[in-house]
Amino acid sequence: MQLVNLLKKIFKYDGFILIDSDSKKYVIGKPIKEIPIQIRILDKSLNYKLLLLPDLYFGEAYTNGSLIIENGTLTEFLEIAFRNIGRKDISLYSKIINKIRGSYRYLTNFNKILNSKNNVSHHYDISEKLYDLFLDEKRQYSCAYFKNEKNSLDEAQNDKIDHIIKKLNIKPNQKVLDIGSGWGSLAIEIAKKTNSSVTGITLSENQYEHSVKKAKELNLDNQVEFKLLDYRQLTEKFDRIVSVGMFEHVGRKFYSTYFKQVSKLLAEDGVALIHTIGSVNQPRDPQPWITKYIFPGGYTPSLSQLATPIEKSGLVISDMEVLRMHYSHTLRHWKERFLSKKDTVLEMFDEKFMRMWEFYLASCEMAFKWGDQVVFQLQLTKNFTSLPNTRDYIY
Repeated sequence: MQLVNLLKKIFKYDGFILIDSDSKKYVIGKPIKEIPIQIRILDKSLNYKLLLLPDLYFGEAYTNGSLIIENGTLTEFLEIAFRNIGRKDISLYSKIINKIRGSYRYLTNFNKILNSKNNVSHHYDISEKLYDLFLDEKRQYSCAYFKNEKNSLDEAQNDKIDHIIKKLNIKPNQKVLDIGSGWGSLAIEIAKKTNSSVTGITLSENQYEHSVKKAKELNLDNQVEFKLLDYRQLTEKFDRIVSVGMFEHVGRKFYSTYFKQVSKLLAEDGVALIHTIGSVNQPRDPQPWITKYIFPGGYTPSLSQLATPIEKSGLVISDMEVLRMHYSHTLRHWKERFLSKKDTVLEMFDEKFMRMWEFYLASCEMAFKWGDQVVFQLQLTKNFTSLPNTRDYIY
């Protein structure tokens, strides 16, 4: 069985028991637990699907119930799998197929304004109540900043906001733009803490309505304005520009467009901070399961894919920070909160949705822990004098 041979080559540390659709058992690797995790395959077609494109079909099989995990949890199995796979491709087959799929998607992916809005709605306009189940009180749906990995999610998300505000070095009465403002908490906190004027833009109708309502409740609607708008539709200048967790949705074809627009909107002595998921590997094609089920149009860039369009836009990379492990901790908190509300999720959706989001959160957690995923914070200016020469103003 070719799938078994492939798995035995991959799993050098720890292992599990594979039970195929004919109930035959195979020991994969060297299981550490006295009662090893078992992966039970109920669909015979998975014998070749998991061989050819495990990146897609494992998640699909777990979601639809044709693959069952016994004597352990999904997280426990993915911990073993990602630790063994690391930053490598799973197999030559999947590398080739992902390349073909990625090339086709690049050629046919047109993240124009309408397409971008539809892609955002696919994920962010599901249900307001869903996100309240697992996000922090400010509803920050992006990587937190863990000064200590034992900190609570709310502490880490507040620290992330403070860290970004310090990096932007905002002065009172300056004009600030938040591209992809989410549910508005970053824009609101910037306004409160810096006495600046903030404009937040989003393509999600749910997020827009929530943000406007929140600003009014806090009597900040004269200081914070939210718009249902694409970043390419703006024309005014801003002293500071921030974007957190939005760049992943821009699309590879539009990197130059994005950074040229940031440059166009940024004042001559302005500062921008772009916070995005990225890869420490060389450029590769999108993860097929995440693209199909969670973030259509999404892509996490390698650093080399960011440098060239930034240089061509006329912007200067004045500082860069790579957040390692922070998103793994964030996703762990989200996953644990989500799973603790299983009964509520099942009342809102169904078992299939529950398994799909469990796989989404758990697999991403492990990709940031053992794989190639990190978060880049790029600080951008137009000259060498917009910021102090040392980092003292941040720390």
